[in-house]
Amino acid sequence: MGKLEGKVAVVTGGSSGLALESAKRFVEEGAYVFITGRRQEVLDEAVRLIGRNVTGVRADSANLDDLDRLFDIVKREKGRIDILYASAGWGEGAMLGDITEDHFDATFGLNTRGTLFTVQKALPLISDGGSIFMTGSTASIKGFPSFSVYAASKAALHAFARAWLNELKGRNIRVNVLSPGPTATPMQQQVLTDEGRRMFESVIPRGTMGRPEEIAAAALFLASDDSSFVNGVDLAVDGGLSAV
Repeated sequence: MGKLEGKVAVVTGGSSGLALESAKRFVEEGAYVFITGRRQEVLDEAVRLIGRNVTGVRADSANLDDLDRLFDIVKREKGRIDILYASAGWGEGAMLGDITEDHFDATFGLNTRGTLFTVQKALPLISDGGSIFMTGSTASIKGFPSFSVYAASKAALHAFARAWLNELKGRNIRVNVLSPGPTATPMQQQVLTDEGRRMFESVIPRGTMGRPEEIAAAALFLASDDSSFVNGVDLAVDGGLSAV
């Protein structure tokens, strides 16, 4: 029997990268998973890769109508959520002096506002004793040049978690943050130059980027009863980058 046998999970942004790898792992461990993505062709390919026990819903987590439609589908098909992994996010560099309103609004609109309303709109469906966790970033504590807006948008998530676990303690719902370090994903390929990748690799003690399956193992821990006494943490999965 898998660690998530019979559970229902929602993974936003689950059509690619580390969230897709996590969704695959959840299904392998016995869960039924709903994943979201903004591009239908990418979402369809993700569903094909997962192969079974999965529903793909085209949705932008920055769009509240899309979130309503997502949770209407979950309610109709399964009636509950045991695991909510709010992973939809976006990041792009901009140095102080070059930050625009559009850059700020797009980053906070998805990473912070979108995450908040994902959790709030899912809440009526979340089972007592369920697990909520959100994708943060070790960038929020490292001060990497050009990533101040991204870092700030992710730093807010741990503040959410600390308050929400207190608000939800009567239902025994855990709220955590999973903060990956630099991980080899399609989004990273889009936003980092070769020079940027070499810079990040140079500050990771083992000298190489994380792999999506390494993040998925930590996501499984937070999703499962293995983390039943873990609540309100910002779990850094970064090869030691944030410790040195």
